[in-house]
Amino acid sequence: MFKLNEANTSVKTEVVAGFTTFLTMAYIIIVNPIILSDAGVPFQQAFTATIIATLVGTLFMALFGNYPIAIAPGMGMNAYFAYSVVSKAHGISYQLAFSAVFITGLLFVILSLTKFRTHLIDAIPNTLKHAISVGIGLFIAFIGLRLSHIIVANPSNLVGLGDLHSREVVLTLIGLAITVILFALNVNGALFFGMVSTAIVAAFMGQLHLKGSIFSLPKLPDGIIIANPITAASDVVHYGLYSVVFSFLLVTIFDTTGTFLGVASQAGLLKNKDEKRTGRAMLSDSFGTTIGAMFGTSPTTAYIESTAGVAAGGRTGLTALVVAILFVFAAFFSPLVNSISEVAAITSPSLIVVGCLMMGNVRHIEWDNFEEAFPAFLVVITMPLTSSIATGIALGFITYPLLKVVKGKAKEIKPVIYLFAVLFLIQLIFFPH
Repeated sequence: MFKLNEANTSVKTEVVAGFTTFLTMAYIIIVNPIILSDAGVPFQQAFTATIIATLVGTLFMALFGNYPIAIAPGMGMNAYFAYSVVSKAHGISYQLAFSAVFITGLLFVILSLTKFRTHLIDAIPNTLKHAISVGIGLFIAFIGLRLSHIIVANPSNLVGLGDLHSREVVLTLIGLAITVILFALNVNGALFFGMVSTAIVAAFMGQLHLKGSIFSLPKLPDGIIIANPITAASDVVHYGLYSVVFSFLLVTIFDTTGTFLGVASQAGLLKNKDEKRTGRAMLSDSFGTTIGAMFGTSPTTAYIESTAGVAAGGRTGLTALVVAILFVFAAFFSPLVNSISEVAAITSPSLIVVGCLMMGNVRHIEWDNFEEAFPAFLVVITMPLTSSIATGIALGFITYPLLKVVKGKAKEIKPVIYLFAVLFLIQLIFFPH
């Protein structure tokens, strides 16, 4: 079924690769529900929805795409959902926000059935792609520092250093040290094992308290949150969530496509072009996003952590199938995960390290070229400072073509970028976040 002989691999290799990928991305099982719960989503709902979305996307990738790539709710998009889209200031409930995610998923399915998706990737300047990744990384790291109280509110300068003697901050620093050391030693699953180690330390420090059994059947307190496309579209129109849908769609498209191409290229799976197979693979994250929104999680994406499984020898969808099975197994440990989620110091180091990893793209920005550097700078600096990924994207897409026109390089910009600039300008003026 998975054409193991053609891929020059074996069942044993694929299973080991699947376990490796799972361990490197297992942190999302804990981190994603924590972030979504800040938006009011019940923890149990977000936990089960995370498993369901991952299962749908990864199974589709395994069975129809036959690629060793896992799909799960993306870091960055969950932060945008919780801290930008859903907030008291905007008056948007998480149920309404999931309508926007649901519509995003449906649009994503439509775009994935056409070549527009790849054309859009080609049209977006590399500078903006890299800057958005860096900005989201900074935003995620800031969330980790804030949740752990390493950074706290400061009346004179908005933010300041927290109390380094507090038990929570000390535990965070211990967890961060453990995780960083594991990364430095190239340990597969460093984020996951870092959280496990920190949880053990937290138990000894009296900060982690397990509530009864660590096992339970998966539950969905809210049931299916959104299922009717007409109702979801009506919500988007009535509450003017166009910019939310657009931001989700834009980031998810090139984040997933870029990750997919990168991992597949590393595995040597793009040498013999199979457009039909690639097209099916491109559909996996869009199905994951759509189904995930129905149950209560933010958009899914291809996980760069899949490269760990590829490095371990994964070459086919059997690797992804193993990942999906392990996520199903994890669904029965929600009480344990819920207990861990109540101690921010356990998960904050992962957010900080993920932010560091996403910052790596800063090296690809042409800092010596001002018309490339300044839009990138605006994207990177405004995302964490405004707590809005959408605002950072908007400012980047507005200033980039503007500076190119001033420099007499208007023809270098694809027409769709000018369209984006106008749409984002309208959004900032009339529908600011």
